[in-house]
Amino acid sequence: MIDTVVVLRAEDAVLDFLSVLTPTVNPSAIPVVRPGPAPAGPGREVHVLLADHGDHLVLPPTATLGERLALLARHVREADESAASPGPDALAASLARIATGRPVRVWTHSPADNRRSRGRLGNDVADALAAVPDAEPVLHAVGYSPFLQFVSDLDRPLPGELVAAKLDFVNRHARHLLDSDSPQHKLYTGRVPSAERYFTAGPGERRRLFALLASLDDEAASVPDPWEFATSAYENERLDTTTAWIARHLTPDAGPLIEVGACEGALTARLSGKGHRVEATEPNPVFRARLAEGPGSDGAVGVHPDGLDDLAGSRRLPGAAYLLVEMLYYGQDPERFAALPTDLLFIALEPEALDTRLRPWIAATADWEQIDETVLVRPALEAVCGGRAHLCKRGSTGVLLRRRPTPTEGR
Repeated sequence: MIDTVVVLRAEDAVLDFLSVLTPTVNPSAIPVVRPGPAPAGPGREVHVLLADHGDHLVLPPTATLGERLALLARHVREADESAASPGPDALAASLARIATGRPVRVWTHSPADNRRSRGRLGNDVADALAAVPDAEPVLHAVGYSPFLQFVSDLDRPLPGELVAAKLDFVNRHARHLLDSDSPQHKLYTGRVPSAERYFTAGPGERRRLFALLASLDDEAASVPDPWEFATSAYENERLDTTTAWIARHLTPDAGPLIEVGACEGALTARLSGKGHRVEATEPNPVFRARLAEGPGSDGAVGVHPDGLDDLAGSRRLPGAAYLLVEMLYYGQDPERFAALPTDLLFIALEPEALDTRLRPWIAATADWEQIDETVLVRPALEAVCGGRAHLCKRGSTGVLLRRRPTPTEGR
């Protein structure tokens, strides 16, 4: 069995896979909490594939841990935002060359690693391994995922000497990354774990984990319903209370509702089912296609490709109200709201984002006044991806803004 560690950069191999690199392991010093494959032992070499430059390192069975770390240290580089996965095809070719017909066991990043470059590589490696004969299931490091708590399959708490080896490696060879400006590559306490945890995942679970962390990337639409609106008790409560909140203020005959960032139409369908005419906008073409096939399939819902800036710039979709529900997290400028062709804005955000981003603007704007505030759903802990992980859903608060009349209109 050939143990192969596939990482984006050399320091990743030490930070998340040191127990795999160690040539000899005392089982009592590194207990396996859950059943799983044993660490590389005496007489077994370990291969390391560095995806950023395609380097293939062989750590021979006779090499000490110090010698192995010294070899990796020569490949530690400055922070590089261009470092990326070479893609499943290139990875499959590299892994096949390493295997040369022998069984291979691959260790790599989590598809839900919050550092998107690592998450993409973890997903690509698992796709690539499907083309390698006799490969065992990929073992993903839990790695850096501050928003999720994982159910792992293999846990290895490290003894003090291995933790010290990690710290020494960083201080000697990667110290420049401790004060790096790069969010992808900066090192700090949370990225230097003292216990290494791994899990395996089938294709569906893995892709859902990858999509869950995708945010606005195209990969967010790589699986249907990436945020599990259809099955989540929390999300169903949020969508139902949001629908009821809007219905309390507007009847179906008030005019069209312009829903910005409608995704696949979970809220759209609820509003349309209450008799409202909804013009749903969604810039992502995959989400938009699902929206058109779902709530928009019978013609009762209009489907449009516009984003918020497009709508403010063109003013082509006037409505009784604009719905900005759980979508103002990505740097949109509230000053653009004045150009929207409506007198009502329904805005829903998690409380922290509402306090930091929206309330100061509401207090300062001369264009809008707040006429209602409603807690739509309170925070809750919830399992995701079939129970592989859980996270805290942060709650949602709705605020209703009305356009202030101009001085001329007030006369």
